[in-house]
Amino acid sequence: MTLIETAGDPGTAPHHPSPDHRPAPAGAGALTGLRVLSWRSLRHSFRDPESVLMAVLLPVMMMLIFVFVLGGAVTTDGGAPSRAEYLSYVLPAIALTAAGFGASFTAVVVSNDMTTGLIDRLRTMPFPAVTLLLGHTVASMVRNLLATVVVVLVALAVGFRTEASAMQLLGSLGLIALWILVITVVFATLGMLAGSAEAASGYGFILLFLPYLSSGFAPVESMPSWLQAFAAHQPMTPLIDASRALLTGSAPGQDAVVAVLWCAGFLVLAVGVAAYVFPRRTSR
Repeated sequence: MTLIETAGDPGTAPHHPSPDHRPAPAGAGALTGLRVLSWRSLRHSFRDPESVLMAVLLPVMMMLIFVFVLGGAVTTDGGAPSRAEYLSYVLPAIALTAAGFGASFTAVVVSNDMTTGLIDRLRTMPFPAVTLLLGHTVASMVRNLLATVVVVLVALAVGFRTEASAMQLLGSLGLIALWILVITVVFATLGMLAGSAEAASGYGFILLFLPYLSSGFAPVESMPSWLQAFAAHQPMTPLIDASRALLTGSAPGQDAVVAVLWCAGFLVLAVGVAAYVFPRRTSR
């Protein structure tokens, strides 16, 4: 065998693609990225004692304080004080208030991820960058739904009873879950817009007080006249009234429709702002 035969014909040598023309890796995909980043956010939050306290213990403590301190001031039709009645009255407001405090943690962690270089690292990985926001949203939903379950269990332990059907209970939980989604997306958007974690925690501060200025803890009619107009027409009042009606086995009426429209408006606005700002923040 000659040397030419051993080396082969130069014209038929195997072709090796240049590095510039090699096919790009397929990537992990959006679902895998969402799963990984959601799990990352959950692990980080549960390793933070303050976030666990805010998400679980705070609503329980609020409920016990309101019921056992203010519950005796609420009277039944017969005139006798009834803490159980006030517990049914205040339970939806406690769950929705806790959702706001739990979602505010999302603004801080999103701001940290936007300002500490995580976005730059994601650009080098086969993850769509938007899964960062989606992962924080999923993790916040899980935390707040767990907190809601804990609140309901404690309420049952201290005397809450209901004649609502299974569908009404699911409807009440659905409205609460819808608000948890809305407030989480709003705070994630605020965290993306903020220049620092400190600013992110302060931007949404006013939203945390909306339940207190609603029908959540006292009837709107008991408020000063100058405050009644705001309390009756802000988003938390129809949301709480509809959740309370379903939770106690009553028909929510138009409150459910108004509450869903408020939530849809907030969600569209927050998603629109995020869709406009996020590509510009991540392209820096």
